[in-house]
Amino acid sequence: MRDFSADHRWLSINTATVRKQGDLLRIVETCDRHGIRAIAPWRDQVATVGLDAAVRAVRGADLQLSGYCRGGMFPADAAHRSEMRDDNRRAVDEAAALGAVCLVLVVGGLPQYSRPGSAPSKDIAGARAQVEDGIAELLDYARTAGMPLAIEPLHPMYAADRACVNTMAQALDICDRLDPDRSGALGVAVDAYHVWWDPDLEAQIRRAGKERLLAFHVCDWLVPTTDLLLDRGMMGDGVIDLPQMRGWVEASGFAGYSEVEIFSANNWWERPMDEVLSTCIERHRSVV
Repeated sequence: MRDFSADHRWLSINTATVRKQGDLLRIVETCDRHGIRAIAPWRDQVATVGLDAAVRAVRGADLQLSGYCRGGMFPADAAHRSEMRDDNRRAVDEAAALGAVCLVLVVGGLPQYSRPGSAPSKDIAGARAQVEDGIAELLDYARTAGMPLAIEPLHPMYAADRACVNTMAQALDICDRLDPDRSGALGVAVDAYHVWWDPDLEAQIRRAGKERLLAFHVCDWLVPTTDLLLDRGMMGDGVIDLPQMRGWVEASGFAGYSEVEIFSANNWWERPMDEVLSTCIERHRSVV
């Protein structure tokens, strides 16, 4: 396993971690000042400053992109499917323009939550079928752009509204069906917050292998947690064995960035950006 204790060259900051403290241009400038060499921006943050300005900022700071957040939200009723298709193609184009190593897919849950305005449904099996169909269609487009797609399984508490793919096994089953040759065009994003609880996690990481391990996201699970979305912990403050998980992904061939992604409405989002980034660097070296 790589030794992170001496430097933070393999640290990436998912820009959601400091989204309340400044816009994307300020985040890029501050990461650059802290010697952070990679980020993973969100589409709404890019849209706020404009894609061209975001590209100039990233290139000017010589930053890498460990991923781009996010595509997906595939389930939709018939009236909203063209909207879904066009939106995901734009996400691929933006990721390519920014030079991301992958487009992260949060696949969506039931149609009325994935694409607001869609007719209400309780058919989760149908939603999962739409997810696979949507990924299959997007994969053809993404291949032409040279943009790998990373399915991110989310904790089961999000099955209805954010992602009906909830385990690594489910995500890898889709990969096996749509990309049986393991071409590298389709894989998974392993987010510690969402998958740490899975008793089959080590085996599924091993199953994914180097070709399908496209991103690794870190934070911590706090006990008690005050909000299922907005109370993620800084690495080392919760119950996840992050070094063990990183050991598993690296033993399976992953050699990319450890991407810090923390949604923390009442803690880290309230602190100065410099403090948050300094803490991320310290915990990257001592905990992850």
